[in-house]
Amino acid sequence: MESTNTSPHPREFRPHNHDHCISDALAAAENLCQTSGVRLTPARRRVLEILLEGHRPMGAYDVLARLDAEGLGSKPPIAYRALGFLVENGLAHRIERLNAFIACPHPSQDGHAPAFLICRGCGTVAEILATLPGIPDGFQVERTTIEAEGLCSACIGQSA
Repeated sequence: MESTNTSPHPREFRPHNHDHCISDALAAAENLCQTSGVRLTPARRRVLEILLEGHRPMGAYDVLARLDAEGLGSKPPIAYRALGFLVENGLAHRIERLNAFIACPHPSQDGHAPAFLICRGCGTVAEILATLPGIPDGFQVERTTIEAEGLCSACIGQSA
């Protein structure tokens, strides 16, 4: 992950070296899989790489089209199994509002509660860590779905 972020805007909504997003997330994914004792097969890794190419969510059929074009398979179960594995292991998230998937930018953070900022202008999605006040002791949150739709600062500037 990029160090010392002093901007109030998530990295996804500002110019940044996207190569760091990809390399950091892949390294964290490999480490997480090794630590958890699960396999990041070539197909799973490729699906993760596809999701990491941008900060935009992709539908399962979009992922499948990419796999098919690369000769890695054309049957829907290939994409759905890989996406299911990635979500189950915290390497990707399903954006309910868009019926799509996005790579997790920080998969090594156990039990984080993500919230998603969805720009309706450019389609970029940023994951932020949500705070869940009022959760009583003795209750472990396993899944959250917090999605906010609006305009990022770049899209607000274009509409002004």
